[in-house]
Amino acid sequence: MDIIFQTWTWYVSGFLIGMVMLCLIYFGKAFGMSSNLSTLCSMTGIGKRVSFFDFDWKEQQWNLFVVLGAMFGGFVANRFMSDTSNVTINPKTIAQLEQLGIEAPNGKLLPDVLFGNAVFESPKMIFILLIGGILIGFGTRYASGCTSGHAISGLSNFQIQSLKAVIGFFIGGLIMSHFILPLLF
Repeated sequence: MDIIFQTWTWYVSGFLIGMVMLCLIYFGKAFGMSSNLSTLCSMTGIGKRVSFFDFDWKEQQWNLFVVLGAMFGGFVANRFMSDTSNVTINPKTIAQLEQLGIEAPNGKLLPDVLFGNAVFESPKMIFILLIGGILIGFGTRYASGCTSGHAISGLSNFQIQSLKAVIGFFIGGLIMSHFILPLLF
């Protein structure tokens, strides 16, 4: 059981992700988490008013199980299989975060200042969460998919649109972490 509880190396997890992608390609399926939002909207019947959601959602039903499995697996992994003692963060990163007022996780996977319940007591943090959610939703729709869909599924299918999106994700992440995040904190 130790192998399940430890962090897996990149080549093991990468190989497993690659095998899943080959199976999806073989069965003619496309992976992506954000496409499930369209499926959920289509299930409500809104496709009668909005043509974008007018499709047979039952063809995407399998992908809803992927989302449920990811949520269940994340819960089980966090609740019963977490061992934060093997999570190491570069000391330079910790120093940079401390300059922004973000403490090191100290045995947790995420810092409380960003992911604790106190976030909902600060109007500034609520505003950041709302704007971030809107930008993520808009960006996902504008890019025709999310980071996991483009980076994993799109690139494995050699889609140029996904390559452009992934490059944009990295550039946006660099701009955010180096220029915008220091202004917010």
